[in-house]
Amino acid sequence: MNMLLVLIPAALLLGLVGLGAFLWALKSGQFEDLDGASERVLIDEEDAHRDG
Repeated sequence: MNMLLVLIPAALLLGLVGLGAFLWALKSGQFEDLDGASERVLIDEEDAHRDG
């Protein structure tokens, strides 16, 4: 029973930290360009240097 007095606040704290990290990432624009990263993987570096 005493262990629940430690585990419940610890779980709530970790949940709040995770929620805070998600909201921070949402505000800072981490989820704005979801297609760009997947398309950048396909671009050959040599072609990018020649064009640029």
